[in-house]
Amino acid sequence: MPNATTRPKRTRRHRRTQREDAARNELVSRSLESAQQCLFSQDYGTAFVHYLLALNLAPALRDFANESFRFTLFKWADELDSIGRIQDLFDCYEQAMELFPVDEVIVNSMGEHLFRMGFRDEAAGHFYKALKLRPDFPEAKENFYRVANWLVERWHFLMLNDHGRNHKYQLAIKKAVEGGCSSVLDIGTGTGILGMCAKMAGAAEVYACELSKTMYELACEVLSANGMADSIKIVHLKSLDMEIPKDIPNRVSLVVTETVDAGLFGEGIIESLIHAWKHLLLPPPNFREPLSSPSQTGRVIPAGATVFGVAVQCHEIRRHHRLCVSSLGGLDLSVVGQIYSPVSCFADTEDSTEPYTTERLSRLRGGYIQLTQPFTALDIDFNNVQELEGLCSREVMQMRLCVTREGILDALAVWFQLHLDQDNHLSTGPQEDTCWEQAIYPVQTVFNTVKCGDEILVEVSCKDSYLRLCCIAIVRDGHTFQMDNATKGPSKILNANPESELCSALAGLQTTQEKPPRAFMLESSEIALLNNTAYHNSFQKAMSKLLVSLKSTRRSQESDTELDPIYVLDVSEGFSVLSLMAAQLDSDSSEDKQNGSRLVQAYSSVEKEHHQAMLRVLAKENGVLESALKFWLSQVEDDSAVLQRPSIEKLWSAIILDCIETCGLIRQKLLEKATLARCLLEDGGQIFPERIVIHGMLVESDTLLLESAVQGTEPTLGFNIAPFINQFTVPVHMFLDLSTLECTHLSEPVELFALDLMNNTANYTDKEVKVQVSTSGKVTAIPFWYQIHLDSEQSVSTFSEDSHWKQAAVVLQQPLAVSRGEWVRLSIRLHKSSISITAVKQE
Repeated sequence: MPNATTRPKRTRRHRRTQREDAARNELVSRSLESAQQCLFSQDYGTAFVHYLLALNLAPALRDFANESFRFTLFKWADELDSIGRIQDLFDCYEQAMELFPVDEVIVNSMGEHLFRMGFRDEAAGHFYKALKLRPDFPEAKENFYRVANWLVERWHFLMLNDHGRNHKYQLAIKKAVEGGCSSVLDIGTGTGILGMCAKMAGAAEVYACELSKTMYELACEVLSANGMADSIKIVHLKSLDMEIPKDIPNRVSLVVTETVDAGLFGEGIIESLIHAWKHLLLPPPNFREPLSSPSQTGRVIPAGATVFGVAVQCHEIRRHHRLCVSSLGGLDLSVVGQIYSPVSCFADTEDSTEPYTTERLSRLRGGYIQLTQPFTALDIDFNNVQELEGLCSREVMQMRLCVTREGILDALAVWFQLHLDQDNHLSTGPQEDTCWEQAIYPVQTVFNTVKCGDEILVEVSCKDSYLRLCCIAIVRDGHTFQMDNATKGPSKILNANPESELCSALAGLQTTQEKPPRAFMLESSEIALLNNTAYHNSFQKAMSKLLVSLKSTRRSQESDTELDPIYVLDVSEGFSVLSLMAAQLDSDSSEDKQNGSRLVQAYSSVEKEHHQAMLRVLAKENGVLESALKFWLSQVEDDSAVLQRPSIEKLWSAIILDCIETCGLIRQKLLEKATLARCLLEDGGQIFPERIVIHGMLVESDTLLLESAVQGTEPTLGFNIAPFINQFTVPVHMFLDLSTLECTHLSEPVELFALDLMNNTANYTDKEVKVQVSTSGKVTAIPFWYQIHLDSEQSVSTFSEDSHWKQAAVVLQQPLAVSRGEWVRLSIRLHKSSISITAVKQE
């Protein structure tokens, strides 16, 4: 009987299961015990393996062992990170997330490792996931806000709020579809808006591709919400990797795209369109080979573009790309030769960085002056595949720009007009009300003063698919002044007289040649820091005061003739001359010069070799002994020990902390670093700065609203997009220049918060401030900046004219209508380094 034969089998199976459970329980128990023993002996790798085994065998124990497992994972991950076993580190996190798929702490921690290693988009995705798992998780919230620009870049909001741009694209797409373009591919779809325009216009087949995982997932949500998930096929691919029929069944008749940046070609539109014409698009109308269906031709929106440019004088651009001071805080900077930024328009540069930076000219502090009339630099037809293929091999075009106004040649500013079709055009010009910035090609040579009547020789090329505009010479009174690359030496004067050229050539044959001038590359933010004389001069005064105090104390306490060294540590981010300034102050002491005593032992934490080389040159040429300056990170085992003691028995006399990021935010883990620094200071020692005061004000700014979220209640072009992309709204905006921000000041500046780095007991985490309204309006944001107090007498503001720092602002979720004379209560909270502010009217 079937039942009779099955019963004994079930019984036997049940008995085996019981024995297996006993063995499994024994193995789980021993693994957990071994994990605890390994933790006790700090063998985190073996402990991690034991936990994996135990929790995979006994899933019911996961909640019980969660905290210990996390601790083990984080410790083991730090060890793997320190010895460079990156793949093993990520493997461990993958295993951990299989065990704990909804553990927001583990997900957030993996994001932090990804971010430190440069995987910003992936890191931002993990922070966002952790925040979705637990919306009130402060660590994930702070991390997410800092990297949200990499997850969904802010220009997505600006473009979706640019009604003129959206409408013109919609008109061009509608016209093309009604003209016979029945199959459409949207390259770099973003939110999917252009593909949806094509479908709404009546296209039979619509496809889209998106490389960013986050934007791909966002576009899928948007398509579903608008009922187009089944009618628009979207693939998570770069268009260059798309194939027929694998990804789309046939060639399409229309490609729509907006993969252009401020420099037009920087997002790879040339390469993607060449590939599209060869593999994804129907042939263009002028294609000569016989076609099976001659009536079927392809086209691209936009159809083409015209690039314009103008030579400008602009102090704000200059101070970020060229050293404007010869001395700083007692140091002679001219001895290092030329200092230049990595933004190079020369096609043969060794750097892989873009040849331009971007700025919104209308918002630059101090404005700009046009030194020439605008000129046309380039025309490009996106519907001519031969022209696209020949763009990079075009001969370099040389243009002569007539100078119409005397000034300093700081840059070429470039914008373009995008020709969507014959009737619809978009301009990114500086005078336009547009979401676009302009491309800036800085001039970094020493010779750059121009007069009316001069001519600027400009070379235009696209050698490596970047649009490059390079000022190569200035012509004045028949003489040509060459403007060579910063790394190639000083400018040469080429006389128009052949005899003079011959004499110069013969003179160059002398056997005693001068050494080639030195040149050092710094980031533009580091150059702006060096140009911040107020900050360095204030530091010089504060450090000098401390050194006098410490030397006086030593002489009164020590009877020996040789005094103990004064140890100074500079842990600034990036390039910094502050440690060298401290050593220089010791060298300049007249009293020490008389007795030959050199007390200051300065340590710098700069890591890059060219930074160290530059400091060595500065030290040598400014009379600082080589032994007085050391590079600290080469003497410690890892970055986490950067604040350790200079020697077992000694403490630091001064520790210089880099407290504010260039973007306008407090550096992460600042208070933790300050707490550790205080423990490593000798009596009478000092942390620089000793105190930071945060100031802010109430403003009304439509600009900040447009950059923070899709505004209004009406759907964008009839599509429901805002609720999905607005999930990525962040309340804190960075890199603001409050002096040029379009806004109305609704109050006077007030003190919002204070951080005492020398006295932790004086700090707090929450504070309420009452602010009186001086002008009626709607409070949309609270911009903030810092007064950095180096000591009780010296301070600098991050809102000053020569500040290398930008400002930041908290944008309110709901604008607050206020009237003059009313009071607004601000509740400020500082969690680690993240500031949050809420505002309510005071009854």
